[in-house]
Amino acid sequence: KMAGDSRFPDVDTDGSEKSEEMEIVVNVGGVRQVFYGDNLNQYPETRLAELVNCLSGGYDSIFSLCDDYDPGKREFYFDRDPDAFKCIIDVYYFGEIHMKKGICPICFKNEMEFWKVDLKFLDDCCKAHLSEKREELEEIARRVQLILDDLGVDASESRWKRCQKCIWKFLEKPESSYPARVIAVLSFLFILISSVVMCVGTIPDLQVVDAEGNRMEHPTLDSIETACIGWFTMEYVLRLISSPNKLHFALSFMNIVDVLAILPFYVSLTLTHLGAKLMELSNVQQAVQALRIMRIARIFKLARHSSGLQTLTYALKRSFKELGLLLMYLAVGIFVFSALGYTMEQSHPETLFKSIPQSFWWAIITMTTVGYGDIYPKTTLGKLNAAISFLCGVIAIALPIHPIINNFVRYYNKQRVLETAAKHELELMELNSAEGKAAGSRSELEDLSREGKESPFYSSRIKVSHSDTFIHLLSEEKHYRTRLQSCK
Repeated sequence: KMAGDSRFPDVDTDGSEKSEEMEIVVNVGGVRQVFYGDNLNQYPETRLAELVNCLSGGYDSIFSLCDDYDPGKREFYFDRDPDAFKCIIDVYYFGEIHMKKGICPICFKNEMEFWKVDLKFLDDCCKAHLSEKREELEEIARRVQLILDDLGVDASESRWKRCQKCIWKFLEKPESSYPARVIAVLSFLFILISSVVMCVGTIPDLQVVDAEGNRMEHPTLDSIETACIGWFTMEYVLRLISSPNKLHFALSFMNIVDVLAILPFYVSLTLTHLGAKLMELSNVQQAVQALRIMRIARIFKLARHSSGLQTLTYALKRSFKELGLLLMYLAVGIFVFSALGYTMEQSHPETLFKSIPQSFWWAIITMTTVGYGDIYPKTTLGKLNAAISFLCGVIAIALPIHPIINNFVRYYNKQRVLETAAKHELELMELNSAEGKAAGSRSELEDLSREGKESPFYSSRIKVSHSDTFIHLLSEEKHYRTRLQSCK
């Protein structure tokens, strides 16, 4: 009976109009689009293709696919994002989909799922953008989860586990408390003091002469060095004991740097007291001196407390391709110009270019615009070759600099955005939790009211606010967005 309703279009004897000739109107967020069945039926599993054959199924079939329907105009209404819809319908005409600039990739993915269009139709460039956005949300979720884990206290854990977690948070997360920030500052100062002592200890006027006439560091500087090493050792041992994953901790790059900064002190101390009995004293002193040079590794400990150094490391890591191009350009230029320089300078009786391998050094300092002047051309052609070489060197060095700077700026801005987003999510969670408690208290008051008084306090309902950057990884519930909630 529903199929024969006069408000519906005429149907044939099979109860459905010929889908190839059928014309439907779709209104998405106030934007009307006209479609024909032959276009939509190219992808029968999509929502728009299902609209073609839903009229014979009655109201239940129609409203399972759309939000509203006008039988007179044969117009289907959807409360979705019209900008995203304009991109999605390209699949029916071009067989692929491109996202417009400014549309949130996660929201666009949700729109594609609503219209039942497979993600395989999304162009590769847009898939990369979607993957990047998904990684950002996973990183935000990971940061929020770490903060929640730090705030949460599991009563089932043993006292040692709770103490271990407290020590780890105290040493590894300066933002967790004021004492943790003080410890981080102290650690930073010890690194600076140790580095300064290492440099000052090499000044001859501050060194002392031992009984054998050899110069050695001043005892005061030696005592300061011992105190710094004691702090580094205690810090490393406590972090190792409190680490939740000790194997990952031991193999971490920064922790390996910590070991390299501490180990030379104890090895040199052992060689000084015990090595003299096993080998000659001169060999012991040479070994100790070589180990002391390894103390420069402690300067890399500053990266643990400096987000700028961490960002620089990541930017260089992401710029391996550009750095490889730089080295390739320089290698080719060094080989070509050193060979030309050697050939052109052979006619001069006082030439400084004795061989092509020796000319490599001249090509390196020329192309990098250092120019020590220890080797220089004396012929006119040699000088012309040198001028061309340093001009090519400037160009070769300048080409990869811009991508490297872009990587640095992009990663730095991304980290700031992720930190802000994580704090925003935590604030929303706290707000929702507080409103949930208020709603629970209000429910108790309503139960206690026997007369059923109607007042603004009792009749109002708290509206829980949701973030437009809601992270699905933090909740098992599905949150569907309307077009008004879509991230533009």
